[in-house]
Amino acid sequence: MCGIWAVFGAKSDVKGLCLHAMKVAHRGPDAFAIESIPAFARSCLAFYRLAIVGLSLGMQPMKLAAYPHLTLIFNGEIYNWKELGDRYDLPYEKHSDGEAIIHLYARFGASEMARMLDGIFAFCIVDTKERKVVLGRDLFGIKPLFTFQNEGMLALCSEVKGLIELPDKKDAIIDHFPPGHVQSFDVTEAGDVVPGEKTPFLRIGESDISDLPTNDPLANIRNLLKEAVKKRLMSDRPIGCLLSGGLDSSLVTALSVECMKERDANYRIPTFCIGLEGSVDIKAARITAKHLGTDHHEIILTPREGYDVLQDVIYSLETFDMIVTRGSIPMYLISKYIREHLDTPVIMSGEGSDELCQGYECFREFASAFDADSKSRRYLKDLYLYDVLRVDRVTSAHGLELRVPFLDKRFTSYYLSLSAKERWNEKGIEKHLLRKAFDGTGLLPDEILWRPKLGFSHGVSSKEQTWFGLLENFAQDKVSAAMLSSAGQTFEGVQPTTRETYYYRQIFEERFPNCSHLVPHYWTP
Repeated sequence: MCGIWAVFGAKSDVKGLCLHAMKVAHRGPDAFAIESIPAFARSCLAFYRLAIVGLSLGMQPMKLAAYPHLTLIFNGEIYNWKELGDRYDLPYEKHSDGEAIIHLYARFGASEMARMLDGIFAFCIVDTKERKVVLGRDLFGIKPLFTFQNEGMLALCSEVKGLIELPDKKDAIIDHFPPGHVQSFDVTEAGDVVPGEKTPFLRIGESDISDLPTNDPLANIRNLLKEAVKKRLMSDRPIGCLLSGGLDSSLVTALSVECMKERDANYRIPTFCIGLEGSVDIKAARITAKHLGTDHHEIILTPREGYDVLQDVIYSLETFDMIVTRGSIPMYLISKYIREHLDTPVIMSGEGSDELCQGYECFREFASAFDADSKSRRYLKDLYLYDVLRVDRVTSAHGLELRVPFLDKRFTSYYLSLSAKERWNEKGIEKHLLRKAFDGTGLLPDEILWRPKLGFSHGVSSKEQTWFGLLENFAQDKVSAAMLSSAGQTFEGVQPTTRETYYYRQIFEERFPNCSHLVPHYWTP
């Protein structure tokens, strides 16, 4: 996890503009570098590093002796960099995963290079030979990337906050760079930037899965999910797991423990759970942690702590969505705890399973497997705007990198290749196929494997207090009925419908004016 920032064709003092890069310093607490591109007038690259792989050799902006005309800044991890190096005999110089991007771009071009990568990434390649700037983002948008274009100028950043105060914005807007796409920009001799078309390099469900050793769906689900976990344990730093006690985080934790024991039988993975006093998640996570023998940490959430960090959370998130915000507050606090108490910058999590494996309650209401499948694919496509955004921002706010095995491109492609009927929930049990795949393996206790789905805001709640109820009540004193009734005259775009949603929107507008288009609709699950 790192922070990238760049500007090309700047209309004002470049050195002054580069100060905006400091807004994403939290994403890379280990090192910082800034560099101009002499061949491109009025340009600058900035990079904040969180060192995970290649601790002494992976610094950016990255250049290679073999390709002196190419410069790379990127945020992410390329899990198959060694495999690609062997397959194409890539002459690695830095022995860092990001180096694969440069070699493959030089040989195959942007689209084919991005398609080959197995990992999470947002990159910017500066090609002075072809006078191009090339951007790309991973399939699910797990790594963020925003752009700002205006009259021959291009600026980009890992987060909106690095672009929001740029001068000369006029009618131009900050926008998401779309997941699964690459885009080339031509740079004129005067330094102005001319955008080309955005091109998809891969679509969800299209990854090659032709080499599977068995036709047994349950075995393939087990093997591919373990493979997804194993590759995400690539790190030169310690690794931990978020463990809510639900099915998804418990499976990821259990497979992480299994894979780590194959490397080091003595390593105890630290696990982390947060909730109000008496939280159902804390009780369930305790069972899983004991079964797996993890180094378990419980963080008791108090309402006051949540209220106190709410504004910081929305600033970190760069969204006003209610469901995202509710779930982000406990995750923000657990990330803060990890940063302050342990040297565990890499964190595994279970995000993505509900969308892929049909875990939400709404999936029970569909009349057909076809309808459920359509909604599942829609949610996967929109994840970068909501849950994936949430887990990236609140962990990166504290200098952590989160990894999500359920969104592995091979695992998702295989799961979606199964018939819609197979993936539809049986007997009203959500994620039935996923549960069935691990039934009888002993990986998890049955009470955890078959534990009903609870939303994160529900799981952190206790019998006495619900987290969402506390937030609803807190917002009542902040927003009057008159304010809510006139919301249509106050805000553009998606309208708040409750005092809680109004309050979040109000905070968002104070920090990110004219950016409501970044939230096209509320997250409905």
